[in-house]
Amino acid sequence: MSDQAIEFSEVRRTFGVTVALDSIDLTIRRGTVHAFVGENGAGKSTALGILAGRLKPSRGTVTVFGEELPYGDPRACLKNGIAAIYQELTTVPALSPEANVFLGQTASRFGFLSRRGMRRRYEELCRQVGVAPKPAGVPAGQLAVADQQLLEVLRALQVDASVMLFDEPTASLAEHERAAVLTLMKSLRERGITVVFVSHHLEEVLEVCDDISVFRDGRLIASRPRPEWTHRSLVDAMLGEDKSGKTLQEIEQNPQATVRATGDRPPILRAENVTLPGAVEDISLAIAGGEILGLGGMVGSGRTSVLRCLAGLEPRSRGRLWIDDQEVAWPKTVRRALSYGITLVPEDRKVQGLGLALPAADNVMMSNFGSVSRLGLVMPSKLRSAAAAEAAPFGFATDRIGSIAGHLSGGNQQKLLLARAANRRPRVMLVDEPTRGIDVGAKAEILLKLKEMVEAGMSIVFVSSELEEVAGVSDRVIVLNRGRVAGELKQEDGLSPQSILGHVLQVEETA
Repeated sequence: MSDQAIEFSEVRRTFGVTVALDSIDLTIRRGTVHAFVGENGAGKSTALGILAGRLKPSRGTVTVFGEELPYGDPRACLKNGIAAIYQELTTVPALSPEANVFLGQTASRFGFLSRRGMRRRYEELCRQVGVAPKPAGVPAGQLAVADQQLLEVLRALQVDASVMLFDEPTASLAEHERAAVLTLMKSLRERGITVVFVSHHLEEVLEVCDDISVFRDGRLIASRPRPEWTHRSLVDAMLGEDKSGKTLQEIEQNPQATVRATGDRPPILRAENVTLPGAVEDISLAIAGGEILGLGGMVGSGRTSVLRCLAGLEPRSRGRLWIDDQEVAWPKTVRRALSYGITLVPEDRKVQGLGLALPAADNVMMSNFGSVSRLGLVMPSKLRSAAAAEAAPFGFATDRIGSIAGHLSGGNQQKLLLARAANRRPRVMLVDEPTRGIDVGAKAEILLKLKEMVEAGMSIVFVSSELEEVAGVSDRVIVLNRGRVAGELKQEDGLSPQSILGHVLQVEETA
């Protein structure tokens, strides 16, 4: 039996004049976990898309166990034993968790839908990855992003595949869920399944993979066994010599915020008894001008719910709110929150944030078209110029300001979302998972820009599943657990991922 599972031979893929992959020659060994790494737009997801049957190569061939792929036919690839979990969610919001797991492969008995059988199998798959199954009948659309991502993992497990493709499967998961997925990958390898894994978390890649391939600007830079790579050499290969030194220095500093003396400043926003039935209860917080307030905790702790309440997205929420020590009506609508100078950068940029069919410029300026209009008509040249000026400080390449947002990498999409929020000149920016699913270079750019905005006087409430980021950029962190406040930590008190987790675990042990 050949040791070779997958072979790329002179593979090239173009999108118009853009070269996404250029002359890729690559061999993936049978029964191994093989990582594709690189910055957003490097070509790794395009290579995965060809393997999954979503894309056809413009030139070259790809073979799996000696057979050429049925290009552009995901169903045929699935029948041939290739299962894929994509970076962006493909769940159907109105269906139950178990129905989403069985999409395209519904369980039946004597020609009738077997709901009990699907439920039993769903619960069995949940046990395999070490998570609790969701209650029957709860629509998947009401689940957190992390829980919906887990449904994607379970769906791939349901297929008896010889090759399994994972595109950022852990981007939204808590630490214990992430560890369960990595353990699952190892067990798949032990059963002889070939796993191809795309991730921006280099620690995960170094932990679980047998071989690592680095892509940059559509080219394969290097492909070597795991023992020949280090974190430093991976970043150097991903970014190139001209960028790696500066970015590494920024990242290795974790990007640690300078401790700003905010204790003597009056809060510009104070919220008390924030409550959303079934999500959070009696949460109080205050934020001073020029401060980053982190919300720490595990997935499902209520972090996103607090942001949505403050942003006016939860009409059922209640609480009391003060702006500059003056009590104002609780924001039940987004318009009211915006009138207070509060804006939200949502966690799901594709579903909740961007108009993917619109140009980048329109996405940046859509909340302020009046500034680029004359007599009620938007002036295209002024629109592009203003949008480029707003997006450039976030590291967005201004020559792509006319590109369709849906064609951009995840990092560039996130920069558009932040630029649009900043364009409103808010006093308080609520930022939810700003680095989810983006590469190490774009992550450093975004975190450093957030720090610059705060140093210029803006206030930020920051949420991330990466506790290292929360500890690194925040002046204070309010720790949440099960929808309640579990404690508060400050930089001067030794704020760290361990101290955040300590508060969470202390509450869990008490409960």
